[in-house]
Parts: sequence; structure tokens; C-alpha cells
Amino acid sequence: MRVKRGVAAHAKHKKILKAAKGMQHARTRSYRLGKQGVIKALQYSYRDRRNKKRDLRALWITRINNASRELGLSYSQLIAGMKAKNISLDRKILADLAVNNPEAFKKIVNTVKEK
Repeated sequence: MRVKRGVAAHAKHKKILKAAKGMQHARTRSYRLGKQGVIKALQYSYRDRRNKKRDLRALWITRINNASRELGLSYSQLIAGMKAKNISLDRKILADLAVNNPEAFKKIVNTVKEK
């Protein structure tokens, strides 16, 4: 007895076209083009979950550098000074302090500046 796959195929196509929702042109209507778009989108999302960490770290470093230069210290001098003084704050917290709590950030910079 042969197996008819109409129900399974329809469900598979529906799943792909639902995932392709929001894409443009034939990708939302055509199974073949929709499948290509969904596969590529999943590749991008996998890659960019890793790149996001890289981008955020770069943003934090830029914010710390700008805030510390206003107080007369470069980013590299600040980080080296913090390591010498055993101040262990990560870049995410430092950047948050620089933006949202400049007084606390200024105290850290002044602590590093002291010999």
C-alpha cells in the first residue's frame, strides 16, 4: 500500500512559510524561496548571536574611553591602573557607570590617578 504524504508535506510547507513571514516578495508565497530565506536567516542569527558580544564589548570600550579622556586618562591607562590597584570591574559595569553615574566613575578614575 502506498503512503500519501499530502498532510505531512502541507504541514512542512506551512511551517516554513510561517517562519518566512515578514520577508519580502515571493519568499512569503513560494515554498522553495521561503525555505532558502529561512535557512539563510537562521545562519545569520547563529552568526550574529556571537557577533553581538563582540559589538557590545566594542561599544563599552568606546564609552569608557570617551568618559575617561574627559577626566584626563586614556582607556589603556585606566585599565592598567585598575589592574595595578586591584579594582576588578568589568567593562560592562564601567561603561554603565560612565553613562549613568559619572560621579562614581570619576572616583574610580581619581583612585587610579593617585600614585
